[in-house]
Amino acid sequence: MATAIFFASSTGNSEEIASKIASSLNNIEVFDLTEKKIEKINDYDKIIFGGSTWGDGELNDDWEDVWGDFCKLDFSSKTIALFGLGDQESYSDEFCSALGLIYEQVKSMNANVIGFTSSEGYYHDASKAQIDNKFVGLVIDEDNQSDLTDERIKNWVNEIKEDIL
Repeated sequence: MATAIFFASSTGNSEEIASKIASSLNNIEVFDLTEKKIEKINDYDKIIFGGSTWGDGELNDDWEDVWGDFCKLDFSSKTIALFGLGDQESYSDEFCSALGLIYEQVKSMNANVIGFTSSEGYYHDASKAQIDNKFVGLVIDEDNQSDLTDERIKNWVNEIKEDIL
């Protein structure tokens, strides 16, 4: 089966990052979770999920809308990579924590999660998306470090490419 990206984006930033990742992976399919039925995820063995963190470490509204159905999916035979967006200066105590919520859910369903990245170069106090010195996926801060986004995507895609395609 093929690979796809599923994302939710409140401001368009997650959509832009999803498009950049898809382009780097030879234009794999990209789906906005608000426009597709959540069951479409079942059509893929290898999936990249993405979105942004809102408020006090919460999923954005579009992720919230599909969360109940998402939690019913079986990820046990799937390879999953994750990307998240956050603002490490304004929300230093919950930086990209929504990514950690998605990670915990797919991991609890025995998914093979790949694409952990170093937390080096980020300046935050806490994150549910961080285990020791690693984030559970690609972490992007378009508000404070947009100049690093393309390089971070390139490095992450090179790391996951063999396992996700």
